Amino acid sequence: MKVTFSIIKADVGGWPGHATVHPELIKVAEQNLSKAKKQGELIDFHVTHCGDDLELIMTHTKGEDNEKIHGLAWDTFKKATKKAKELKLYGAGQDLLSDAFSGNIRGMGPGAAEMEFTEREGEPVIAFMMDKTEPGAFNLPIFRTFADPFNTAGLVIDPSMHNGFVFEIWDIQRHMSIKMESPEELYDILALIGAKSRFVIKRVYPKKGKLPEDEPVAVISTEKLFHIAGKYVGKDDPVAIVRAQSGLPALGEVLNPYGFPHLVSGWMRGSHNGPLMPVGVKNAVCTRFDGPPRVIALGFQLAKGKLVGPVDLFADTGFDRARDIALEITDYMRMHGPFEPHRLPLEEMEYTTLPSVLKKLHERFTEMK
Repeated sequence: MKVTFSIIKADVGGWPGHATVHPELIKVAEQNLSKAKKQGELIDFHVTHCGDDLELIMTHTKGEDNEKIHGLAWDTFKKATKKAKELKLYGAGQDLLSDAFSGNIRGMGPGAAEMEFTEREGEPVIAFMMDKTEPGAFNLPIFRTFADPFNTAGLVIDPSMHNGFVFEIWDIQRHMSIKMESPEELYDILALIGAKSRFVIKRVYPKKGKLPEDEPVAVISTEKLFHIAGKYVGKDDPVAIVRAQSGLPALGEVLNPYGFPHLVSGWMRGSHNGPLMPVGVKNAVCTRFDGPPRVIALGFQLAKGKLVGPVDLFADTGFDRARDIALEITDYMRMHGPFEPHRLPLEEMEYTTLPSVLKKLHERFTEMK
């Protein structure tokens, strides 16, 4: 059976500020998706949040980029925005960059990761959701999951994974893509994805194993809001879908990279580098300097498209040490105040509100003598 697993998210109002999502917004979304499920548009759904982003997790049989599914998500966000405005929540509807739905949610503000695949006998799927960061934040953990033998033992000892994987990488500045094979092109892959603000992993495919080679095993949202809106309207807060087990990295191999709270771009006003902290859903509330950046992971087993779960995977005490390290890094980075490398370099700051500050100083500059 082919099933489509969709995560579509948007910031439609923060409570308070950019901290979290008000329960009334989640209630509105659940009611709207429940109605769609009864009408047969969805197999199943789950609504959650990461920071101030409303997250819609849906399963269906309509494939990727389906107008009805995207229209359903858009309608849900519009209704949630209406409630957000009633409650006077901060930035109500900020990710909805148009008044009218045009058939596809991509390019309209919300982020989306979707994956159509043949459901296996046992199908574990992990939904990752981040807040206060950019799509490139997934580059390091996804690479380690599917290409690093020091993280993923299956690359060495599992014959079905020994041939490696294919990485689809997007150049989000030039709007171009390339497919590269691991381990053959390992160093070339790293040469690209190390520049995480420009090159991002979009999909990972299996290679010469027991899984169909044209069906992805990992998908990451890659929307860049400043490319869409032409100005700073918030960080992209990416989401990802990763399948596990039976010819793929085991659940623990998928989760282990997040035990290292690596530095990502975003945080306060989308303008600072900070550690990515793995947390359970109840702790996905961004407060300290509007952060630090968070990532949650919800695990499901699929049963003919039905979502058996979720399991709040980062709520495990096994990630306590990662959280401690993240908080130590937070202290260290915050002590830099407005100085780089805590604040992003100027070429990235041009997509924030800083240019408006610099513009008023432009006329006061004179030639050096």
